[in-house]
This record gives sequence, structure tokens and C-alpha cells, in this order.
Amino acid sequence: MGRRVPIVSQGDLLIAAVQEELSDSDIQEMQNHILLEVARLSATKVILDVSLLDVIDSFGTRMLSDIAASVSLRGAKIAIVGIRPEIAMAMVLLGLKLENIPTALNLDHGIAILRDGP
Repeated sequence: MGRRVPIVSQGDLLIAAVQEELSDSDIQEMQNHILLEVARLSATKVILDVSLLDVIDSFGTRMLSDIAASVSLRGAKIAIVGIRPEIAMAMVLLGLKLENIPTALNLDHGIAILRDGP
């Protein structure tokens, strides 16, 4: 299966942009791909852009948290950007807490948070 989430490198920053709904296995593949790219490129910052995501289930919400935790364990900072209002409500209803994980409305703000701090 091909990679369904492109990851772009910009210096020490990786940007992973979810561009379509993903199956559970696609989400797990995305996590593995992000971690491999963090290691391969010695990235210290990761942005996960979910602005095109229309729906999310309990597995997807848990995986967002797991991706953030695993990136942090690799020594990189992560920000999740573009969470739509309906996705934010679903995440809260499903009990996901993104404690200590910065979020931003858009890519530019996410980059600023990771480069300069909140």
C-alpha cells in the first residue's frame, strides 16, 4: 500500500498533511512513517495538519494522542493544526485530551509555535 499522508521536510521541521479520511491501518502507517522520517532526517519539530479531516472516530482520536506521544519520545516537538470545530467537539466527546500538545488554527501559526514557542 502506498503512503496516503505526504510528509514534507523543511529543515528540521516535518509537515504531515492528512488529505483524506484514513482507515485504522492508514493511521498506523502514518504514525510509523512520521517516526521513521523524524529519525532519518533528525527532525526536531513535527506538524500534523488535520484541516481536511471531516470525521474522526475513537481510534483516530486515540492515535492522534499516540502519534504526539511517540514523536515526543523521539525528542521532537509536535503541534496539531487545523482541527475543525466538529472534529474538536468529537474529540472532547470521545474523551481525548491533548495535554501539553500545542494546537493551532493553521499551518503558519503551528510553525510559529514550534519555532518560537506559544
